[in-house]
Amino acid sequence: MKNHQNANNHIVHHSMKISTPYTEAISIENLCKSYKDFQLDNVSLHVPKGTVMGFVGQNGSGKTTTIKSILNLIKTDSGTIQVLGHDAFTDSVLAKQEIGIVFDELGVPDTLNCNMIDKIMKNIYKNWDSDEFFRYTDVFKLPRDKVLKKFSRGMQMKSQMAIALSHHANLLILDEATAGLDPVARNELLDMLLDYMEDENHSILMSSHITSDLERVADYITFIDNGKIILTDEKYHLSETHMIVKGSTKEIETLPKELIVSVRKNSYGCEALTNHPDSLKELTPNLVYDKASFDDILCFYIKKP
Repeated sequence: MKNHQNANNHIVHHSMKISTPYTEAISIENLCKSYKDFQLDNVSLHVPKGTVMGFVGQNGSGKTTTIKSILNLIKTDSGTIQVLGHDAFTDSVLAKQEIGIVFDELGVPDTLNCNMIDKIMKNIYKNWDSDEFFRYTDVFKLPRDKVLKKFSRGMQMKSQMAIALSHHANLLILDEATAGLDPVARNELLDMLLDYMEDENHSILMSSHITSDLERVADYITFIDNGKIILTDEKYHLSETHMIVKGSTKEIETLPKELIVSVRKNSYGCEALTNHPDSLKELTPNLVYDKASFDDILCFYIKKP
């Protein structure tokens, strides 16, 4: 699922069409949803089966609206969504049987304990596995008879992960699941995800503004801003094809526009993001070139004229 850029610096997406049974865990085409002060604008997003897609954007950029659309939690205006080969709208109930969901906020009433959760989930998921659930609660050291509201933030997120992983889901959808966690709890959660992905039938869509987490676990990265997809690519290809170039204001402002995403000035001079580092280095080898983080890439594309 690579994309390239033409001479006018526009992003060209190479969509992968779904086939039977399915080659994409999630396939979104031209999704639109309008609110009073926000619009999801022709969003297309493809998560190949067996991969982790990092979904990156500022708060209010459209990540959660896209995820709620995938889960058929909101009524969309137009567009199509396939999830694990199912139509996300007409086969939503069937699709959700195969999806594990972890939100930033606790997804079950905090007055429940793990024993109660097990009894409830048996009636929701046809493949609910009580043995697996209590294995996870033991591994995570979650008391079975203690209500969730008395859990720490990290323990609450672990309880959501235990639920998500205990009905043999083929797709995990995580919306800011690591937000607010301490470094130890974050690492534990990321380790769980890496273990989960050892099965080649498993896939993950993970939205986060903590890009270091995605640098560790993601195969692909998609950036969204103001309701529009601005860039999507393989993680390593994205890193290889973007660098920050630094120099004086005059040096940076005279660089070929077709090799530059955008420019920003600071008290030390000027810097730009290039999406053609090899070509630019041939022209200006004496400038300083640094690796661009995913945060850098997102910020420069948002500033792009």
